[in-house]
Amino acid sequence: MSLSDITGALQQPLFTLLDTPVSWTEVLGFGSGALCVYLVARQHIANWPVGIANNLFFILLFTQAGLFADAGLQVVFIALAAYGWWTWARGVRGAELPVRRTTRTEWAVLLIAGALGTAAITWLLVTATESTVPFWDALTTALSLMATYGQCRKRLESWWLWIAADLVYIPLYAHKGLYLTSVLYVGFLALCVRGLVEWRRSLAAPRLEVAA
Repeated sequence: MSLSDITGALQQPLFTLLDTPVSWTEVLGFGSGALCVYLVARQHIANWPVGIANNLFFILLFTQAGLFADAGLQVVFIALAAYGWWTWARGVRGAELPVRRTTRTEWAVLLIAGALGTAAITWLLVTATESTVPFWDALTTALSLMATYGQCRKRLESWWLWIAADLVYIPLYAHKGLYLTSVLYVGFLALCVRGLVEWRRSLAAPRLEVAA
């Protein structure tokens, strides 16, 4: 079986939700995405390989839906996941990488990069693609990249960035007819709140070992 046969099979409808077909890709993206966020909240290193699988499913899903920035974002996520996996595995002097707060310098760099990135991606989507939601697609891309950087470095405030992104993603995916993915991001939002609470506790009283 060729790669095109596999991707074609994954894009076949599995069931219908609100008169909209839901593909295998969306279902698998739902499951792997929920598991990934849960593992991140638990500070479990397995979140990285699960997240990479989720990115691959979403590349197919978002390309089919015309969310080109989100599809391209998944490729960047895979590269960042490799970095995050390495960072978490290495730790600090042989110990688990601790949760820390984002520094003022990091915030300045992230905010400037986020604003410039949103503007640049919006322009690119308007001029080079048929995206019907260029600004919102670009904004979520920038927020997600900022949050992923924080996740790789175990910065507490990365959860606030994910929460902001999810609040845009939920109506955006519903607008594009990806209802199951929209529901998934409601779950992501709840998991992000849980992750924020757990990482805040970890910051106050660092744990000696990674949660199993």
